[in-house]
Amino acid sequence: MLAVLLGVAWLLWSGFFKPLLLALGAFSCVLVLIVSYRMHLFDTDFFALRLMSRLIRYWAWLAREVVRSSMEVTRVVLSRRLPISPTVAEFDAHCEHPVDRAILGNSITLTPGTLTLSIDGQRFVVHALTEKGARDIMDGEMDRRVSQLRSR
Repeated sequence: MLAVLLGVAWLLWSGFFKPLLLALGAFSCVLVLIVSYRMHLFDTDFFALRLMSRLIRYWAWLAREVVRSSMEVTRVVLSRRLPISPTVAEFDAHCEHPVDRAILGNSITLTPGTLTLSIDGQRFVVHALTEKGARDIMDGEMDRRVSQLRSR
């Protein structure tokens, strides 16, 4: 599965379809798999989060949130009154696994108008452009969805 993902990513990002370059791309993907296997990376639970329907649904939900937040930030910035209220919020995440906390922090930063400032264990510090954005993060919907990615 990882070999297919690496191959597709290489094809999409390179855009080269000449035989020599395709062969070199395939060789590099195989080399990454061999080195990863020899380093015993697949023996740890780091790769436990597999490409599954829950992850696809999370990506779709996150894409919708990014679009919604983009429109909200655009509305705030283009308003004559410029109704920004920069807010720093702190909360404790329910994510147990370090990979889940990284996904949560990156998802918050990916959403326009919010930025993950620090992660210390379960404690997240987030900057939001508006108080509403901070409340949206504090309500825990994103945290709940990331926590459900690994659960059965």
